[in-house]
Amino acid sequence: MTPTHFTFSTAFILGLAGLAFHRAHLLSALICLEAMMLSLFLALALWTLELNTTNFSAAPILLLAFSACEASTGLALLVATARTHGSDRLQNLNLLQC
Repeated sequence: MTPTHFTFSTAFILGLAGLAFHRAHLLSALICLEAMMLSLFLALALWTLELNTTNFSAAPILLLAFSACEASTGLALLVATARTHGSDRLQNLNLLQC
């Protein structure tokens, strides 16, 4: 495994571990998801550069577009929960409440 592959694998695993262990606030979960998406974007972009083909050149841009949509949806949910529940703590959210 090259140092580049190790770095991106480690970045993804750290984002996944942060998502699994630090779920107290919705904002911290969203930041961990963004870290995972960013590591996937960088790995996919470097993979297309290593192949030296233009067949996969649109894939990193599509992943980045989906990541931006996910971030905007997450921030909209964060604002909505902060307005309705008063905080972004995930323990305060109850799915049975309307």
